[in-house]
Amino acid sequence: MIRPATLDDLDALVAIEERCFDTDRLSRRSFRHLLTRGHALTLVVDDAGTVCGYGMLLFNQGTSLGRLYSFAVDPACRGRGHARRLLKACEQAALARDCVTLRLEVRPDNAAAIRLYESHGYRRFGVHEDYYEDHAEALRYEKELAPHLKPDRVPVPYYQQTLDFTCGPAALMMAMRALRPDLVLDRKLELRLWRESTTVFMTSGHGGCGPYGLALAAWQRGFDVEVFVNDEGALFVDSVRSPDKKAVIALVQEDFLDQLRALPVPLRHGAASLDQLQAAFATGGIPIVLISSYRIYREKFPHWVVVTGFDERYVYVHDPFVDQDAGKTRTDSINMPILKKDFQRMARYGKAGQRAALVIRRRAAAAA
Repeated sequence: MIRPATLDDLDALVAIEERCFDTDRLSRRSFRHLLTRGHALTLVVDDAGTVCGYGMLLFNQGTSLGRLYSFAVDPACRGRGHARRLLKACEQAALARDCVTLRLEVRPDNAAAIRLYESHGYRRFGVHEDYYEDHAEALRYEKELAPHLKPDRVPVPYYQQTLDFTCGPAALMMAMRALRPDLVLDRKLELRLWRESTTVFMTSGHGGCGPYGLALAAWQRGFDVEVFVNDEGALFVDSVRSPDKKAVIALVQEDFLDQLRALPVPLRHGAASLDQLQAAFATGGIPIVLISSYRIYREKFPHWVVVTGFDERYVYVHDPFVDQDAGKTRTDSINMPILKKDFQRMARYGKAGQRAALVIRRRAAAAA
């Protein structure tokens, strides 16, 4: 029988962990924490009252991405088909949570686990360097749990922002690299783009980057760019208390606009609809969209993501932020599937519902 784990299974889970893994073990405290949290689900194989194995799933708030965080079958219980049944049950549980993609990490030397995952349709899509306690790398695998959706995605390289306030530059870097594969993504470029695009001030601390500064930086690097903004006033000022700081933000944005108006950059005064973004994507554009982080991280700050694909129900995005404090890895931030209706809700910021998006393309003159 496969059933949800409870706190009564704690001793058995810790014992399985100790018998299955030499390093990177989940502690009793970690098991207890995850067994009582809504973003996690642990299933166990119960063989006549004996817990023989477990699979632990983590769910990303605001997205339809699940992660098989840990999976183990007691060595004494192997060879009975428990692993196959448990893995199938984990997939069904993820689907029941509206997850269309399930991801996991596995050690390269865990040949049995790799055979299990690959035989069940998981495909390797990346490597996480220096992932385990002994500095071994992790192989990243994923499975589309709803293959009938057939997402239309482009290969956008992933870049993780290195500072709390550089989501805009990181998103722009990913979009530019998708269109120009020889572009080098490094921290030097990330900081240079931030210096060129920053609004100087933001909700607190260092300033973030607005659509006009990012558009100007993209144009100056040889890309065509289209700008969609629904508010003709200064963005982000509602969350800034100081009148002096508000004035600086407005002045910086006006300067960016003056420069853009002198260039052949379309400035669309209105929010970009999902249909418009999908149409732009279908013709080679890479959208970068401003969202409110609240629906994903429960914190209210403006945040930039890059769109990597669409299907009939979902928008797929690379999120440059990796919430490591919540135990997330880069695996959780790549090609995140978000229901279209949820994406429309999160693609706005502040009390005024400010909305902004850029579409980055190869420079038309260079393509001719």
